[in-house]
Amino acid sequence: MTTTIDTPRPRRFTALDVFRGITVFLMILVNTAGPGAPAYPQLVHAKWIGFTLADAIFPSFLFAMGNAMSFAMRNPLPARPYLARLLRRGSIIFVLGFLMYWFPFVAEGDDGWAPIPFALTRVPGVLQRIALCYVAAGLLVRWLSVRQILMACAALLLGYWAMLLVLSAPGMAYDKFGTIGTQLDLWLLGPGHLYKKDGGFDPEGLLGTLPAIVNVLAGYLAGRAVQRGIDLSRTVWLMAVIGAALIVAGLAWSPWFPIAKKLWTGSYVLLTTGIDCIALAGVIALVEIAGIRRGTRFFLILGRNPLAIYLFSELFITAINLIPAGGDHGLYGWVGIEIFQRVAPGALGSLLCAFAYTMVCWAVGWWMDRKGLVLKA
Repeated sequence: MTTTIDTPRPRRFTALDVFRGITVFLMILVNTAGPGAPAYPQLVHAKWIGFTLADAIFPSFLFAMGNAMSFAMRNPLPARPYLARLLRRGSIIFVLGFLMYWFPFVAEGDDGWAPIPFALTRVPGVLQRIALCYVAAGLLVRWLSVRQILMACAALLLGYWAMLLVLSAPGMAYDKFGTIGTQLDLWLLGPGHLYKKDGGFDPEGLLGTLPAIVNVLAGYLAGRAVQRGIDLSRTVWLMAVIGAALIVAGLAWSPWFPIAKKLWTGSYVLLTTGIDCIALAGVIALVEIAGIRRGTRFFLILGRNPLAIYLFSELFITAINLIPAGGDHGLYGWVGIEIFQRVAPGALGSLLCAFAYTMVCWAVGWWMDRKGLVLKA
């Protein structure tokens, strides 16, 4: 007679999915500020050196991706299928990001509508950086120990700093156009394939991806600690202490390596990782330890389908702005100015417009959740 013992499945922490959902919500809110008035300063990225709330969101998304990666690594595939899946997912995310920037593939000129040439399509971008970080972090966490991952984090941050200082022209390490990162992007891709709104500088350039990998690795280590810790309360307390230490370290480094999201400096990585550790510790304390679950489904809907909802948020706003609505405004511009700026003039109207659009995106996520639809790369 054979006795079968059912092995309990590892616990899935709701708090990690809630944290990811909060990040997606804030990302859409910041990216879709209503027109007609400047947004609140904290909801706008720092122009160069400096830090705002908006600057914390993208690294939080990478941190959340590392959290999700820690679940996948509980039972890793053998090397060959693991590599195949890693590269396939990374490639799909990269291509989706590239096509997202190319959309709607046509533009209206003096002679009517014409295809947007490939030569003028942006290659770097948010999803592209996510894809590159995903592949790089996936390789490191698959074959390195925790100690070696920490050493890799130090090497990436210090190595990036050294490259900026040594390879940039004298005195130009932190100059938007003189830094080696911008020069590398211009040499490899050319100005036509870079961000069009910042004079040839791309905030998601190739070299800046190196330190961004650390945000993913930090998220992986945090997720791993939460899953494997015996005493969750002690793990959360320790995570908050480490987060505070990272914030202090980032601020202490900033006089020599300034905090700058667009340059993705090492001090910025330490600061944002520290913030994420404290934020995640707080969410876990509320959801998992205190057992507060009311309202979590709102963010779980976003956290379960982050890729689909983010893509929708970017593509739909582009599509509705193609609809002329008087003057030089598309439909979203008209709604923001003629409705929300009349209801609440100024920054509040801009925020309310962005919130309304974010809720439209949430509604799409709610519909997909009800249908059991999940977009996976």
